[in-house]
Amino acid sequence: MPEAKNSIYSISFILLCLSSFLFSSSFNMLIPELPAYISKLGGAEYKGLIIALFTLTAGISRPFSGKLTDSIGRIPVMAVGSIVCFVCGFLYPVLVTVWGFLFLRLIHGFSTGFKPTATAAYVADIIPVARWGEALGIHGLCFSTGMAIGPAIGSAITSRYSINVLFYVSSLFALLSIVILMNMKETLKEKQSFKFSLFKINRTEIIEKRVLPAALVTLLAYISYGAILTIIPDWSHHLGIQNKGTFFMVFTISSLLVRFFAGKLSDQYGRVLVLQIALVLLVISLVAIGSAQSIILLHVGSIIYGFATGILSPAVSAWTVDLSLPKFRGKAMATMYIALEMGIGLGALIAGWIFKDVIPMIPIILYSSAGIALIALLYLIYYKAVSNKIEKQI
Repeated sequence: MPEAKNSIYSISFILLCLSSFLFSSSFNMLIPELPAYISKLGGAEYKGLIIALFTLTAGISRPFSGKLTDSIGRIPVMAVGSIVCFVCGFLYPVLVTVWGFLFLRLIHGFSTGFKPTATAAYVADIIPVARWGEALGIHGLCFSTGMAIGPAIGSAITSRYSINVLFYVSSLFALLSIVILMNMKETLKEKQSFKFSLFKINRTEIIEKRVLPAALVTLLAYISYGAILTIIPDWSHHLGIQNKGTFFMVFTISSLLVRFFAGKLSDQYGRVLVLQIALVLLVISLVAIGSAQSIILLHVGSIIYGFATGILSPAVSAWTVDLSLPKFRGKAMATMYIALEMGIGLGALIAGWIFKDVIPMIPIILYSSAGIALIALLYLIYYKAVSNKIEKQI
């Protein structure tokens, strides 16, 4: 049962948001510096794998994290995600070969494979159903604050000290996230004790079919994010921006601003309509970023991109919860996140494969990403039309 009937701002919710902020900061502060780092190690041609490997294990782990979330509890699963970030931060300075680095990116992906799945289920447990969109929007705001602050902090630390110091600071943020989780109350009522047999996944436990519409939109929309994570540091440098985290800070700040009301919009006007608006903005932003020949236009594009993702994220999360059954909530969120990781991973892999440090290829990658987002928009228009037709027949 929700802890508060009149307010979503319970102690549990505030602690959850703070833990997510620290977790998000932990792994996002690395992103702008990793492309240059792998080039320094001699692996410039593997830039696309920086994000792709991370999202690969994140996606693979989703069915397991979803099952564990619904069996042993939300908090233990969240803790696993933060622990992975903590350990990896200390191992990056140790494994200093290209293959060692890529191995760590593979392991590091387990962090986002576990924590966000259990976090979304925890939010749905403690928040009244009529305010899921609002709560997920506020939580997303805190997560996105970490996305905004993290890259800027990461570039500043690397410039002033070294990338090894950055790795250690990343571990510190993850540790603080774990400490907060230790002071939170478990919300799963019927818990099981952990046993290795829980890692045995049947086909029916991987995907929650009820939420496939939300998963498809997520996959198509987030292909652009994988591409942006891979090529924007080089695109920013080409346009004369010294701090590679600036783009991420600008788009995330705009995402934060819109999240104050984006979640409420989907509660009031419906998930599908709000998602359509988000996708229109997403297409416009990608075209603007790809067309940018100045810092100003790049930042305008990043602002619009922030608006798009700030509206998209809480709406698609709330839609996933709407479509799911309470007893399969963990599996439902895992399904949505599998699609998210697939989208980001594919976007990063394809962008890295096409880019190969050839700057003129960047606009082509961004325009192609806009086309894929347009397909998601057309699907939603079709989905809405079919849903309306079914409702009229009933």
